[in-house]
Amino acid sequence: MKYLVIGATGNIGSRVTQRLIARGERPSVFARSAKKAEVLFGNKVDIRVGDLETPRSSLAAALAGIEGVFLVSDGPDLHTRDRTVAFAAKSAGVGHVVKLSTLDVHTGVGTGPWHARGEAAVRESGVAFTFIQAAGFMSNALGWSDAIREEGVLRSSTGKGKIAFIHPDDIADVAIAALTTRNHDSQSLVITGPEALSYGEMAATIGGAVGKRVRFEELSDKQAFAGVVGWAGKGPYADALVDIWRAVREGRLATVSDGVKQVIGREPIPFNRWAEENADAFQ
Repeated sequence: MKYLVIGATGNIGSRVTQRLIARGERPSVFARSAKKAEVLFGNKVDIRVGDLETPRSSLAAALAGIEGVFLVSDGPDLHTRDRTVAFAAKSAGVGHVVKLSTLDVHTGVGTGPWHARGEAAVRESGVAFTFIQAAGFMSNALGWSDAIREEGVLRSSTGKGKIAFIHPDDIADVAIAALTTRNHDSQSLVITGPEALSYGEMAATIGGAVGKRVRFEELSDKQAFAGVVGWAGKGPYADALVDIWRAVREGRLATVSDGVKQVIGREPIPFNRWAEENADAFQ
C-alpha cells in the first residue's frame, strides 16, 4: 500500500507518518517545506512539496499511485482544502481518505461547523472515507505551561464543566487502524479520552506530576476572549475557542466514548499519564 499524509509535519500527522514508517511503509508526505519534513523523517518518506491553497499540479502529482490519504486541515475555510483533496483523490483513483475531524460536528460548537462543512465536501466527492471525530487533544494543555510554571495557576472560563481530552497517540493509532485495515470505511469514529475531567482536576493532575500545587482560577468569557486575542488576535479562531470553553462550562462537551477501544482494542491513555510524560513543560 502507498499512503500520502497531508499535514505530516503537525502534531497528529507526524505521529501517523512515524507509525507508517514503523510498519515498514515508505509513505509520501505533502508539505510546504521539504526541509521541515526532512528534519522529522529523514530519508524514510517521499516528500511532495506543495500547498493546498494553490495546489494545481503539485497535488495531482503527489496523489499519483496513492491508495490511502490521511488528511489534516484547519481554519474556518478548511472545507475548501478538504474539497480540493477529496475531489483530486477521487480523480486520481485513490481508494480511501481518512479525515481528522472533531466530535464537535455533533454539537455545532467551536470548530465543529468548520469540520462539518469539510466532511460534507469529502462525502460529496464520492471517495471512500473515514472521519475521525476526536475530542480536544491533551496536548492543548501545553498552552497552560507558562502560567503553571511561572504562577502555579491555570486560568479558564470552563468553570466546573468537564471534557474528555484524548492523547494524541490514541488519535494516531486510530488513524493508522482506519487507514491500513479499511475496516472503518464510511464510518465516523467518535473518540475521546477515558474520563471527562474539569480544568481544575486537570490542573491538580499536572500539579501532582510536577510536585507542586496548581490552583484553578475561573475567568469570565470576556476575560477569556481578551486573553486569546492577546496571542492569537481577533477573528474566528478566538471566537471558536471561547465558544468551546463556554460549552465545556455548560456541560455540553462531557462526552466519553469507547471508540478507541472499539477500534484498536485497548483503553485510551488517561490524562495523568500524559501529564507525567510532559511534566518538564510545566516545571
